[in-house]
Amino acid sequence: MALTTGIFSTSVEVTDLDRALVFYRDVLGCEVRFDSVLWPGARLVEVAPPGSEVLVALVTRESELPIGVRYWTDSAAGVEPHSEVLHLKGAPPMFTFSDPDGNTVIVLEGPPADPAS
Repeated sequence: MALTTGIFSTSVEVTDLDRALVFYRDVLGCEVRFDSVLWPGARLVEVAPPGSEVLVALVTRESELPIGVRYWTDSAAGVEPHSEVLHLKGAPPMFTFSDPDGNTVIVLEGPPADPAS
C-alpha cells in the first residue's frame, strides 16, 4: 500500500507575502484559494492556476510553517514524525517528517475534500 495518495500543495518561501501575492495572482494569473492568519505571525496564502487541484503555498520563514511538498495520505505507517499531529481549525490533521536527504515532507491525513459534497 502506498503511503501517499496525491499531492495537495508545495510551498514556496517568500520574503514579503503581499508582494508575492501580487506576482502569483497578477503576473502568473493564479487564483487565490486561501489567505488567512493561522496564528499570530503565521499567514498562509495558497494560490493555484485556474482549474488546478495542486496549490502553491506562499509562506515566510518567520511564520514557522513547514516548507516542502504536502502529500495526502491514508496511513502514516513506517514514518517517524517530527512531532505530534497538528490539528488546525478548518484543516485536515497533518504532520512532518524528513526524507533521506533531510528535506521536510508534509503529510495531510485523508483525501482532499470533494467540493460537490
